[in-house]
Amino acid sequence: MDHVSHGRRVIEMEATALQQIAARLGESFAEAVGMLKDVLDRRGKIVVVGIGKSGNIGHKIAATLNSTGSTAVVLNSQNALHGDLGILSDGDAVIALSYSGETAELLDLLPHIKRFDVKLIAMCGRPDSTLSQHSTVTLDTSVEREACPLNLAPTSSSTAMLVMGDALAMVLLEARGFTEEEFARFHPGGALGRALLTRVSDIMRAGDGLATVAEGATVHDALVAMTDARSGACVVLKPDGALAGIFTHGDFARSYQQDAGVGGKPVADLMTRNPISVSGDALAAEAVKTIGAHRIDDVVVLDSAGKPVGLIDTQDLARLKIV
Repeated sequence: MDHVSHGRRVIEMEATALQQIAARLGESFAEAVGMLKDVLDRRGKIVVVGIGKSGNIGHKIAATLNSTGSTAVVLNSQNALHGDLGILSDGDAVIALSYSGETAELLDLLPHIKRFDVKLIAMCGRPDSTLSQHSTVTLDTSVEREACPLNLAPTSSSTAMLVMGDALAMVLLEARGFTEEEFARFHPGGALGRALLTRVSDIMRAGDGLATVAEGATVHDALVAMTDARSGACVVLKPDGALAGIFTHGDFARSYQQDAGVGGKPVADLMTRNPISVSGDALAAEAVKTIGAHRIDDVVVLDSAGKPVGLIDTQDLARLKIV
């Protein structure tokens, strides 16, 4: 058996199913997003409920909604009729997941959900199902077949639900104007949280850690300044303190290969003029983005007057676990 080709076939089948779902996405999706936004704007919440594999997908959808500022909870369908229905309130929205739309446990719960003044969004593979008929709007996640060789195990269908949930969460994020700063509030831990919460001024090299020389200095002067600051780059300043350029160890190494006596040359002849820079008030995430976009190792930090006050080194980002 060729395991690789069989694995590729599964992935391709699921990818095809997703393309088909994307192609038929229509007004019902826009309506669902509008409903959810309206509920959240009125301080309501999103309640996600599903059985089996659909329930597992529901947990992921709720987690994604929460992480992007859309308050969501998971209703345990088995415990719902024994008190857990108390998490549901008038004004909420319910996302019910069932591929067949005929899951007995979910249909048993449906009349009790309908007693509340809620919007019910069905996510299922049969728009003519009982669940769909009793829902405010239905998101069609039907697939031609499962990626399972027996066409039994939920594979393409569960992936379709997962991706539909991601689409809802991301479009809802945009509709609500959710920002990077707000995202950071929900992700304070780890590299992502540090990058989004930390300012450039918090991590830049400044003071004795910032190597600087005047525009008229030599390459040797710049190397001494870099050694003293233990830095791989030196900021070159104009007479008024404005940024003239940046000179790096890489610049020196390339020049030394061509001329061993490069130390006596003016640093202005070898520096990079108009180097990439960021504001000290910018988020560290912006510095990370800038370094990646321009494929550089060092970024000059400027104050509000446009004068150099620091330097961001990629090694610092790794050490501080910003990346």
